[in-house]
Amino acid sequence: MSKKKAMEKKAEESMAGDPAREKPKKFKYEKELAKLQLELVKLQEWIKTKGLRVVVIFEGRDAAGKGGTIKRITESLNPRICRVVALGTPTDREKTQWYFQRYVAQLPAAGEMVLFDRSWYNRSGVEHVMGFCTEAQYEDFLRACPEFERMLVRSGIILIKYWFSVSDEEQERRFKARIEDPTKRWKLSPMDLESRARWVDYSMAKDRMFEVCDLPQAPWHVVNADSKKKARLNCIHHLLKQIPYKDLTPEPIKLPPRQKRKGYVRPPLSDQHFVPEAY
Repeated sequence: MSKKKAMEKKAEESMAGDPAREKPKKFKYEKELAKLQLELVKLQEWIKTKGLRVVVIFEGRDAAGKGGTIKRITESLNPRICRVVALGTPTDREKTQWYFQRYVAQLPAAGEMVLFDRSWYNRSGVEHVMGFCTEAQYEDFLRACPEFERMLVRSGIILIKYWFSVSDEEQERRFKARIEDPTKRWKLSPMDLESRARWVDYSMAKDRMFEVCDLPQAPWHVVNADSKKKARLNCIHHLLKQIPYKDLTPEPIKLPPRQKRKGYVRPPLSDQHFVPEAY
């Protein structure tokens, strides 16, 4: 048994008996995911046709499964209609701008859906906990954010916010898995390790943020993410319920006949540089 398989088996054994963490059977998960992704394609066509502007925010603990959920949402969608925004550390110039400015530049136009893999809530989370902003900046964010989001909703933007919640034990298990798996080690940054050390500080920041920014116009929806697969299915299922849509699937396409050559002779294949067939 490979090391990766052994790790997966160990993880499954550790989740046995815990309904919140048990994974759905593989065939059931893939079947349900395929059904939900088909509905996402229908939703995408509705957003495009009706000119809707949709913003979906994904926040939560490190290793809570936000990225995996976003990947499953976008897997079958047109990147010109549904795009992911994951902004890095602000530049020196951006640090002098109005805080929300660089996020406003990423908001959707008509017929688009934008998924924020972390968002302006960085200020109430990592920036506040790690001391990357002043206390005055933090308090100003908490005053401004509700008004900013109400303004977005008034402008016609559909704003949906998800918080991925993961237990202390499950986060530790995922961090250890990232350390042991070379293909996942890049996911574990020094900031992630520090966030692990400051678990309580992040919890307090999250509670304060919920108290202020859980708005009737844009409420927080908490996703139980101790089981990644269940979290993905539940989040997508919930997302589909937030925007009433109809099936606008186009009629089946009939391929036209291919153009005839009419004397055209293709150059020899030997003139082209082919990639070596290593497999």
